[in-house]
Amino acid sequence: MSPQVRSLWSLCFILMFARWCDGSCAEVDSMTEAVVGEGFLLGCISCKRRAEVIGAATVDWHFKPTGGDEFFHIFHYDYPTSTILHEDFKSRLEWSGTKGTADLQIGAIYIRNVTFNDTGTYTCTFERTLFLPLHNEHVIIKKTVELNVLAEASRELTAVISEIMMYVIIVFLQLWLIGVLIYCYKKIYAENEDREARKALRAKNKLIKDSKDTCDGVHLE
Repeated sequence: MSPQVRSLWSLCFILMFARWCDGSCAEVDSMTEAVVGEGFLLGCISCKRRAEVIGAATVDWHFKPTGGDEFFHIFHYDYPTSTILHEDFKSRLEWSGTKGTADLQIGAIYIRNVTFNDTGTYTCTFERTLFLPLHNEHVIIKKTVELNVLAEASRELTAVISEIMMYVIIVFLQLWLIGVLIYCYKKIYAENEDREARKALRAKNKLIKDSKDTCDGVHLE
């Protein structure tokens, strides 16, 4: 598996399961090739050095087009509000990072309907505050993504997407199989419990009947 394939699969895996495994984090570089007219995920991950420390963060994205001289502020996220700040990206950007908490570690955004004008350099900036017992610590982390927009997907990119779908299907099938095994185990366990309960009830009824017959015999004498 090529490094590009591993990176993309790792990023997708993290985004899929980030809500289930909030305590785990791994920093993976974003993909750098988009296809015109399609959507693209700009990845940005910044893991806390100490996961047990409570924190809060905001994320800002800036963009400098190819041949441009300066960066433009295009997006700001401050839980739970996201703001698109540049006309060229109006209605095309969507927050795809950490949700449900201000303690952000994934700052990804999704670009809809990519155009050739989206080619250029993107910077992702985390401004994080760690709430420590003695004092709060402020940290700023910046990451850069060089995005190249293609007219059509390269064969390599197509292969990457196919491989990702294969892994997604494998994971889904494994989860489904685990669910089936758990269901079958619970059903068999419940049937065994019912069977044992019925046996115990029959034994109890027989004991009562035998005791009654014995008592009747003694009375008749």
